[in-house]
Amino acid sequence: MSRIVYVNGEYAPEEAAKISVFDRGFIFGDGVYEVVPVVVGKLVDRDYFLERLDRSLSELSITWPCSKREYLDIMQELISRNKLEEGFVYSQVTRGIADRDFVFPVDTAPSLVAFTSQMNLLNNPLAESGIAVSTSEDIRWKRRDIKSVNLLAQCLAKQDAHSKGANEGWMVEDGFVTEGVTSSAYIIKERKIITRPLSNFILPGIRRRTLIEIAEREGIELEQRLFTVEEALQADEAFISSATTITLPVVSIDGKKIADGTPGEITLKLRKLYIERLLEEASNAE
Repeated sequence: MSRIVYVNGEYAPEEAAKISVFDRGFIFGDGVYEVVPVVVGKLVDRDYFLERLDRSLSELSITWPCSKREYLDIMQELISRNKLEEGFVYSQVTRGIADRDFVFPVDTAPSLVAFTSQMNLLNNPLAESGIAVSTSEDIRWKRRDIKSVNLLAQCLAKQDAHSKGANEGWMVEDGFVTEGVTSSAYIIKERKIITRPLSNFILPGIRRRTLIEIAEREGIELEQRLFTVEEALQADEAFISSATTITLPVVSIDGKKIADGTPGEITLKLRKLYIERLLEEASNAE
């Protein structure tokens, strides 16, 4: 059966779905997106995703394409139509369809596109083996706090990591790690989690936000500050977090092992606790 996607009010088989060549997301990258995990057929991390999407839209002066309730209903309908049990829903809002002009069009309705993807989130084998990361220069724009569809710099960095045999890339600016190409970055030293503080230079990760809450609840010390690649290589543990990875241990950077090169105790504990939280949310979802 063909996957069903959503495009501006219509559900359609993916091969039949179309967007206008004048959509500003296509022409300018003038839009934002979100990736929301699905566990046992339910959206999870819903409240934080809506909050971040609202902020991204506001920062770009793009209006909501529908109510937040309708937005959630569309996503859940896609989950149902595609019989998705585990994976994610991708959704994208652009400024809409208008003749090509850099100035914002007046009275243009925003466009909404969404689709599902199946993925093994809870039992990812990389959680047991850990992942390798490689570093690259961070060449992105200065508003990385907005989850913009402008991702060319990330594509280049991800391809660079792939060409080096790494699972993920860590981007570096002025000698400090900013974040992962598609994730938030953390190190652990003497049982203390260290991660970069929020600013315009990184995305406010939803998993990051939840992991901080979990760490505080569990009494795990956490410090929000900049760290270098050299410091990461001297860490006891390192890990990433994102919608599609939850948390994954980092066991090497640029081919050099972190500690003994195996997933760390605290990282695995955080992943276990996060999964428990997701399953509880899913069981209580409407």
